[in-house]
Amino acid sequence: MVEKRGNMGTQIILIVILIGVAAGMLSGLVGVGGGLIIVPALVYFVGLSQHSAQGTSLGLILLPVGILGVLTYYKQGHIDIKIVSLLAIGFIAGSYFGSKIALSLSQETVKKFFAVLMILVAVKMIFLDKKKEEKASTVGLHKTD
Repeated sequence: MVEKRGNMGTQIILIVILIGVAAGMLSGLVGVGGGLIIVPALVYFVGLSQHSAQGTSLGLILLPVGILGVLTYYKQGHIDIKIVSLLAIGFIAGSYFGSKIALSLSQETVKKFFAVLMILVAVKMIFLDKKKEEKASTVGLHKTD
């Protein structure tokens, strides 16, 4: 079911703008924003359903809202256009099939899946990435040029 919102009050407008600022800042800072910031914020602060929040987040990334961040990274040589192109192809297909699956599931199932995914990513980053980083630095110390 699609949610239709009438006139938004000033408070909701400010909350949505602040969500956008937070997501934009995190996107520029660490490359996240849509799923990790926008979706839960729209659910909890604006009152959208999980499906509507996910659809709204996808609608955002289809627009060139991140163009200034992209240009800044590109100018510094931190964007590989070939990889971006390949990611875009995969993202197009993945977003189509992912949206079909998500819309066929209940709100509660999608919320739980999303929450479990965030927990798994957090656990990996907190406990497993450190070990890989230490291994890489140890290997780097024994490397001969």
